[in-house]
Amino acid sequence: MAAGQLDRTGSVPLWRQLREDLLGRLGAGEFGEQFPGELALATEYGISRYTVRQALHQLRADGTVTAERGRQPRIAPPAEIRQPLGALYSLFASVEAAGLTQRSVVRIFDQRADALVAERLGLEASAPLVYLDRLRLAGEEPLALDRVWLPAALAAPLLGADFTRTSLYAELAARTGIRLDSGREDVRAVLPTAAERAQLRCPQGTAVFAVNRLSRAGDVPVEWRHTVVRGDRFALTAEYSAATGYRLTGA
Repeated sequence: MAAGQLDRTGSVPLWRQLREDLLGRLGAGEFGEQFPGELALATEYGISRYTVRQALHQLRADGTVTAERGRQPRIAPPAEIRQPLGALYSLFASVEAAGLTQRSVVRIFDQRADALVAERLGLEASAPLVYLDRLRLAGEEPLALDRVWLPAALAAPLLGADFTRTSLYAELAARTGIRLDSGREDVRAVLPTAAERAQLRCPQGTAVFAVNRLSRAGDVPVEWRHTVVRGDRFALTAEYSAATGYRLTGA
């Protein structure tokens, strides 16, 4: 993949265009582990080293590259998002705990009916559901495709929320008083579809985790969630002891 052409007449600053182009080239695996230095990039793109420095500063702030004084930038190893088994967790909180900014691209957010999901939530087939479809980002990198359904009778107040930079569970508690406290989660390693791979920018051959979650508040089913998470950025962990051990149940 060759360097892209930067638009010198548009309103988007050159350093921002350079950053986006470099992110695209990184996502395509062009650089391997060796990232070009300031002079090489300035020559390749025909821009000043100051402009390159601005773009690299942002890439360092995002955790995409690392650089020490007097040394050539290097591609930073991706931060791994770790999730505990056997606990109710928030992907938002786990990403933030890894030192990354969690942001979402909200693709669909509406009210609809879905007979299959309604059955899973113990509702009538025609029951209205709040539906939220997001692309979840860790820093600037896609991490997960996340789809959530909740009974509209409980979750309709969420329809006024902005989920680009907030947690579903925090908004659910703040707007409805509902706090999830139990549930079941099934996790499978699968190969992504071509569309999922493109949206998540997965390297060829990388598996993903397909996660189905049913969450409850008390005995009431409140959330059905289907999430596809990049396998190279996500890990599940378990704690155990001689007294209690730990047990994973098969499908």
